[in-house]
Amino acid sequence: MSIALAFFALLVEAILGYPDWLVRTIGHPVTWMGRLIGVLDRGLNRQKASRTTRRLLGLLAILLIVVVAALAGHLLERSLLRLPLGFAVAAIAASTLIAQRSLYHHVRRVAVVLEEDTIAAARAAVSHIVGRDPDALDEAGIARAAIESLAENFSDGVLAPAFWLALGGLAGGAAYKAVNTADSMIGHLDERYAAFGWATARLDDLVNLPASRLSALWLVAAAALLPGTSAREAARAVQRDAAKHRSPNAGWPEAAMAGALGLRLAGPRVYGETLVDDAFMGEGRREATVADIRRGVNLYRLACVIQASAVALLALIVRV
Repeated sequence: MSIALAFFALLVEAILGYPDWLVRTIGHPVTWMGRLIGVLDRGLNRQKASRTTRRLLGLLAILLIVVVAALAGHLLERSLLRLPLGFAVAAIAASTLIAQRSLYHHVRRVAVVLEEDTIAAARAAVSHIVGRDPDALDEAGIARAAIESLAENFSDGVLAPAFWLALGGLAGGAAYKAVNTADSMIGHLDERYAAFGWATARLDDLVNLPASRLSALWLVAAAALLPGTSAREAARAVQRDAAKHRSPNAGWPEAAMAGALGLRLAGPRVYGETLVDDAFMGEGRREATVADIRRGVNLYRLACVIQASAVALLALIVRV
C-alpha cells in the first residue's frame, strides 16, 4: 500500500504541484513543521547552557519533531483510508511532501531570466533555490548554482520523500520531511546551532543516504537515454568525486549531474560571508550556460520518470 501511495503521490505532484493559492490560504506542511521547529528552537536552544546540554536539548527537539510529524502522518493516513476514495485523497496529501514540479519551475525560471533579463534579476531568481550569496555570482556562477541546486534537491526534495513514503507511508514521508525541514532551519555550523542542531544535522545525513545514492543512479540512467549527455562520464564522476564532497550525500547527485553535462560543479563557494572550500565535482567546463541549465532540467525530468517507473514496478512486484 505504501509503495503504491508513493507512486500516486509522485504522479499527482507532477501534474498538480502545490498551487500558490493554497499556500496563501492554508500554508504548506513545511511551514506548519517550521512553526513547531521555531517554537522548540526558542524554547530549548539556551545560549548560556553548556555544549553538552545544548546537544542534549537539540536531540530532544528533533525527537519531538519527528514523533509529532510521524504521528500526524499516521493518524491522517488511517483516517483517510476509511473514507470513500480515501486512497486518492491520501495520495494527494502525500504529494504535498514532494517538490518535483516546483523544483522544475524554479530552475527553469532561472534559465529564462538569465536569458531574457538582467544579471540582477537572474541573481534574484537563483536566490530562491540556493543558500549562497547571489551577489557573488556572475552568469556562469548563476548557471552552476541552479544546476547544483537541481541535482541536490532531486535527491532530498523529490527522491528522499518518495523513498520514505514508500517505506513508511504518510508517517514515513512526514517524518522525513520534518527532519529535512529542521536541518534547513537549525542544522547549521554557526555559533547558535553548532551544538543545538548537531543531532538534527547528523540525522538528516543519515536519512538522506539511500536517496542520494539512488539519485545518482537515476541520473546516470537518464544520461544513457538523453542525447547530448554522457552516462559514462556521469558514472565516472560519481565514482571519482562524490565521496570528496563536504556533504556525505550532496556529492552523489552533483557529481552525476556534472559528469552527464560535461561540467565542473561545486568547488569554493560563498555562503553569507563564509567561503566554503569544497571539492570539485566533475572535470568539465566551469563556464556553465543557460543551455546547460536546460539540459540539466531535461535530464532531471527524465530521471523523475525513471524514478516513478521504478516505484510503479516495485508496487506491481510487491502486489503479485
